[in-house]
Amino acid sequence: MNTTLLKNNLHLMIDSINNEMILERFFELMYKVKNAETGTLWNRLSKVEQDELILADMESDNPANLIQHSEMQKNTTKNSKLYYPVLSS
Repeated sequence: MNTTLLKNNLHLMIDSINNEMILERFFELMYKVKNAETGTLWNRLSKVEQDELILADMESDNPANLIQHSEMQKNTTKNSKLYYPVLSS
């Protein structure tokens, strides 16, 4: 998507939101991103970590890849850290 189309879609999305709390959070997020030093966190990641984050983001678009909160709770206990299954490559 080019910049003009992205801006247009962003404006349309914002115009369709009537929830003030969502708009405030969106504004805060955009403000932070706009004013943050570009790439400081991203640049600290290795190439492998960057690729993993991009892949995870792409995979999260598919609802079949998501896990219900209640299901995640079954994989945890009060005295343990969250369980993250190891995925084979």
